[in-house]
Amino acid sequence: MTVTASEIDLEYERRWKAMSPAEKVSRSAAMFAWTRQQMARRLRNAAPSLSDEEVKWHVAMKLYEREPEVVKLIKEYLASVSR
Repeated sequence: MTVTASEIDLEYERRWKAMSPAEKVSRSAAMFAWTRQQMARRLRNAAPSLSDEEVKWHVAMKLYEREPEVVKLIKEYLASVSR
């Protein structure tokens, strides 16, 4: 049996529409947490000397990279974080 991308998309949409608003929020939060974990893992592999606090803020900086004001605040905070 071959499953096409459109069949997968349709099934995803069907399941998404069947969820309650609370389930959608929960699913979105879980996906966001997974994304942050993956970003942190890659960052730790690339820069193993970073502290947990630095990793957390570098991940945040990447997530907010299109918001210059937020990036500026994160960079200011990172300058004060000790290793």
